[in-house]
Amino acid sequence: MDHQKGRGRFIFLCLFPAVLLFFIFMIIPTFDVFRMSLFKWGGYSNTQTFVGLQNFEKLMSDGKFWHSMQNTILLIVVVTIVTFSLSLLFAGILSREKIRGQNFFRIVFYIPNILSVVVIAAIFSAIYDAKHGLLNSLVGQEIYWLGSKDLVIWALIIAMVWQAIGYYMVMYMASMASIPESIYESANLEGAGRVRQFFQITIPLIWTNIRTTLTFFIISTINLSFLFVKAMTNGNPNGASHVFLSYMYEQAYTNSSYGYGMAIGVIVFLFSFALSGIVNAVTKREPLEF
Repeated sequence: MDHQKGRGRFIFLCLFPAVLLFFIFMIIPTFDVFRMSLFKWGGYSNTQTFVGLQNFEKLMSDGKFWHSMQNTILLIVVVTIVTFSLSLLFAGILSREKIRGQNFFRIVFYIPNILSVVVIAAIFSAIYDAKHGLLNSLVGQEIYWLGSKDLVIWALIIAMVWQAIGYYMVMYMASMASIPESIYESANLEGAGRVRQFFQITIPLIWTNIRTTLTFFIISTINLSFLFVKAMTNGNPNGASHVFLSYMYEQAYTNSSYGYGMAIGVIVFLFSFALSGIVNAVTKREPLEF
């Protein structure tokens, strides 16, 4: 009995600092966001006026907010599909095919992930430069990639995909390396080609890893999109590249509408929570063992 009590006290002492920090820096601020969304406050004064749900009513008729939501959803869908498709494809090729310099390609693909978003934004801003950019030199036209309402989001998508592919490719290569070669040998004897093996053996056997990384990536895309927008466009041209968090930041800290910004934060929180639940439900399946 004394041993069990001592073990319980030891576990409590180990967990208490982490739980306390999580409560102080995560739980309390989250509740404060919900609280401040019910107030009208500039952020720099002592005057806080309770307005109830007026901030949320204002959101419903805010065209810029809905546009930022459309941009966010577009980024989540396109960046996720392209990133995971290419990551799985490259991982499958480098894992199964006999290619000279496999380690070199792993390093090259992983390099973008070790660069900060600011550095990546600077690289792509130089590539997209209308006067002296590499991209315009290749297409032979002067196109304002970051200055066009129709092109700016797609320019951000390319930068975000380039940044993420290598990381997930390396993760999937590690998962694929654990699949016994005997399974593929049996499939070869049955006449299954490389493509069929990839979709009927490789992907099902690493599905648990795909599902986990997919959920984290979709949620992290919401945060990364804010960083890329702030570093590359700051919402320009004329708010066309705003996403959820960049528009929230502009309202809370630039337009001095802190309460309204926190109302957007509440929507982002609920959207992320719901999206995570949907992804987990859609991708749920029985795990395969080998």
